[in-house]
Amino acid sequence: MPMLTVDGIETYYGNIKALKGISLTVDEGEIVTLIGSNGAGKSTTLRSISGLNPPRKGQIVFEGKDITTRPAQEIVTLGISQSPEGRHCFARMTVRENLDLGAYLRKDSKADISGDMDQIFDLFPRLKEREKQKAGTMSGGEQQMLAIGRAMMARPRLLLLDEPSMGIAPILVEKIYETVVEINKQGTTILLVEQNANYALGVSNRGYVLETGAVVLTDESSKLRTNPDVQKAYLGT
Repeated sequence: MPMLTVDGIETYYGNIKALKGISLTVDEGEIVTLIGSNGAGKSTTLRSISGLNPPRKGQIVFEGKDITTRPAQEIVTLGISQSPEGRHCFARMTVRENLDLGAYLRKDSKADISGDMDQIFDLFPRLKEREKQKAGTMSGGEQQMLAIGRAMMARPRLLLLDEPSMGIAPILVEKIYETVVEINKQGTTILLVEQNANYALGVSNRGYVLETGAVVLTDESSKLRTNPDVQKAYLGT
């Protein structure tokens, strides 16, 4: 059984149907990516899974549990957390305070939470250097590291990453994607939304191509990279 099964979901913004029957699976231990142009429905798919925009039709199953209509905070406690598009760090709070918020719903010991924070600082040494700095004074790349770290503080089994390379200097994008791979190696399954298809297909096992709220193609990432249509539309070749 896949860790995550999304079956025919339809999600709306008001009367506008953003997702038109999206279906996908994510197996434990994978990195799966969703690629597509702006407005294709990538971020809405993640928001549907995380409970921020529940679908009106279809079903979402995580580790055998139907989470289609569960509230977002309950979905976090079940083992799914999201690093949102645009980072959305709490600008007036310090790095450490932002990370503490990521663990807000956890009920385990302070020692476990402190150990996980040390792990985040190992993954992102720059956050350790800026531990007492206000998040709003950091660069876009540093805030992206913080957003991923905050999501990881919930100790997810499935991490949803939404556009981690958006608006970031290329040198920091490389660092962030190296860390994404390391997070996966340490045991966290990842569903990645990314407009930069080169990066996304370079680190993922499988990919889904979305257009106007529907899946139009799915394959192993290595095969998608050599697909002429994908190369023309998303890889700039």
